[in-house]
Amino acid sequence: MIRRLLSYKHWSTVARRVYRLLVSKDVPAGEKLLFGVPVLLYWVLPDAMPFLPLDDIAVTMIAMNYFAGRAERKFGIR
Repeated sequence: MIRRLLSYKHWSTVARRVYRLLVSKDVPAGEKLLFGVPVLLYWVLPDAMPFLPLDDIAVTMIAMNYFAGRAERKFGIR
């Protein structure tokens, strides 16, 4: 499990899945905004560790993984 979370191959696959879902006409705009708005706000608003984007990147990666799994299950996209 930990090894997979640290794997470049896993995250490149997740990034491709997220991109495919974001450009898909099968996924409603509201679902896309549920992913994009919180991530964007997290990056823009001040946080606990200013000038150190590691926590921003981690939150974005977790949100990407969640969005991809949820949207694929909900809309039957693979």
